[in-house]
Formats: sequence, C-alpha cells, structure tokens
Amino acid sequence: MGLSGKPVTVGILALQGAFIEHEAALQRLDRKIEVILVKTPEDLEKCNALIIPGGESTTIALLARLSGLTDPLKQFVSEKPVWGTCAGAILLSQTVENTKRGGQEVLGGMSVGIARNGWGSQVESFEAELTVNGLRDPETPFKGVFIRAPVILELKPGEADPPIEVVASLSPKLLPPALATPDHSNEPKTFVALRQGLHFLTTFHPELTRDDRFHEYFVRECVLPRLA
Repeated sequence: MGLSGKPVTVGILALQGAFIEHEAALQRLDRKIEVILVKTPEDLEKCNALIIPGGESTTIALLARLSGLTDPLKQFVSEKPVWGTCAGAILLSQTVENTKRGGQEVLGGMSVGIARNGWGSQVESFEAELTVNGLRDPETPFKGVFIRAPVILELKPGEADPPIEVVASLSPKLLPPALATPDHSNEPKTFVALRQGLHFLTTFHPELTRDDRFHEYFVRECVLPRLA
C-alpha cells in the first residue's frame, strides 16, 4: 500500500540511542517525509508526530529533563502520534518494573505495564521471526532484533481509553523459563508491538533492519489519520 500524499513532519528524539537508523528508514518510504532530529522544545513544536528511539531509558529521561523537554514531551504525547521503540516503549508505558535505583520517569500514553531488560543482558540479545498483523504483506514474517529488550507484563486500558491492538507477537516457545508460566498468563509477554489510538510501541528495533514495514505502518495508521 502506498503512502503518497501531502508531506508530513516526523520528529525523532535525538538525545541518545538509535535515532539515525530511524531517520534512514523514514527516508526510504515511498512518500515525502520531513524528518526533524528533536533536541529542543522548539524542534518538537515543528513535528506532526514523534519517534522515541531505543537506547537507555533512564538516560533518555534524564537528558530530556536537562533539555527542558520533559513537559513538552508529555503534552505532545497527550495530543499527537508517538512511536516508542525499546527504550521508547518503556517511556510510553504507564508503569515500569525492574527499574534502576531512583525509579523510571515515564511520559505515559499507553495503558501497559512493562519491565526493563525483561529478556536479560546485552549478551542475551537475539533475533526472531514475528507474527504480524496489519503490516503490508502480513504473511511475510518480520525479523525482530531484540537488544536488552523490555517485556510487556500487562495490558490495562481503562474504560475511557482506546482499545489496544496487538500488531506483532513472538511464539510462547521463545519465552525464557523466568518469564513463562504454566497457566498461560504469560500471553502479554509474547506481545512485542502494540497500538493504542495514536500511539504505537515496539519492544524490539525495527530500525536495525532493511524491512521498513513498521515505519510504513506508523505513518499510515497513526500519523496520516491524525492529519486528515
């Protein structure tokens, strides 16, 4: 499905993490995308949508605070489309477990509970084929790259919240023993991409592949409807 139409401005929070890779993926899409690397509140004001990249969630939160971006980001999340990948997914969540001492400041926006480093340390990073829903060519698996990835623990939308849609999931067989449970209550832990209203999160790194279907999905399903 094409994405032709009027230009759209997508910001990428560029304080720390894999923001250059997201920029390259957006520029490969078949429509005009203006990309802004967001480092100041003034940069953020120019954006129709925002991507928060993978990196180190507590570092990104600290640098946002030091840059005067925390409150503008929270306001942006309340009004416009935002996609968080890995660390960005943590920042978009409602609650976070396994935080560093002092806790984890979040922006909110998605009604989920998440755990940092749910799959283990850097050396336990892995790649896996994902079952996808709603992407272009959904019958073609997407190879997800998981690096110190968070794990979704629960979905907890309130009555007034938009419904949560599962866009991609892992086979339960891939869950490590520490995450698996015999009563099948582990299902949210297999979810690796979720959409809720204008917001989108992936616990892995789509930007580290040449498969741009998740970037296309974000623009098509979250960003363009907001501009219509």
